Amino acid sequence: MTRILRTALIQQANSGDIAENRRRTAEAIRRAAAGGARLIVNRELHDSLYFCQTENVGLCSLAIDLDGEDALFYSRLAAETGTVIVCSFFERRAPGLYHNTAVVYDADGSEAGRYRKAHIPDDPAYYEKFYFTPGDTGFMPIHTSVGKLGVLVCWDQWYPEAARLMALAGAEMLIYPTAIGFESSDTPEEQARQREAWLTVQRGHAVANGLPVVAVNRVGHEPDPSGQTNGIRFWGSSFAAGPQGEWLFQASQTAEETGLVDIDLERSESVRRWWPFIRDRRIDAYGDITKRFID
Repeated sequence: MTRILRTALIQQANSGDIAENRRRTAEAIRRAAAGGARLIVNRELHDSLYFCQTENVGLCSLAIDLDGEDALFYSRLAAETGTVIVCSFFERRAPGLYHNTAVVYDADGSEAGRYRKAHIPDDPAYYEKFYFTPGDTGFMPIHTSVGKLGVLVCWDQWYPEAARLMALAGAEMLIYPTAIGFESSDTPEEQARQREAWLTVQRGHAVANGLPVVAVNRVGHEPDPSGQTNGIRFWGSSFAAGPQGEWLFQASQTAEETGLVDIDLERSESVRRWWPFIRDRRIDAYGDITKRFID
């Protein structure tokens, strides 16, 4: 049996012109739909620059109401193209309360669901804890006309617990909108190690859960407005992997690219029969997993 889902991965660079970023993203979505895509995945915070390189309360004005016109732009685009679109927004939930939120629009333009990023980093040039409150949506897949999507966001991709919980809740695919790259002071060897670790851990989630994984990253250089660093060079490398971690698609490290990949959602059934990791879990022995540390 096969259930093929043509999926588009939209890897793009961003500028400080939000309207232009949105226009270019919409253009790529329309092209992908014309190429037969039924599911379209965007990079993290795709409407703006990655503003978390500095801590600046004024940048909170970039946050949007998810019921407002900025988000409805993508709802209408989903209906226009007849595609399911995974978007990533800086959400203004209430005055002074903000989230890094993925919203999925179904092919009729309705909102299928939203996921608020749970794991929030705080590293040089990635000061996300200054802006984002940890999500409270839990790890539940979003039901759409193309399947049950396990949508997570960027830093979540390093955590096997999040991937596992999505799988146990019935996700048919793991999806990670992403913004990650190199700090210029790192050596080429260290940069290579970081990128390979990023690829490896997510392919590990595919293998451990018997699910395809789609990760869509930014590309290009974005300067640090404070001048304290040389900015971030996003390493692209957006990819799709099958349920055994096999490569289905990998984008350039440096160039904009829209990848179209056919993903067989039925393949997970066969892989889980061969490698029954879900069956053989020792759920009676994992109580300590909820502890911060075991002394």
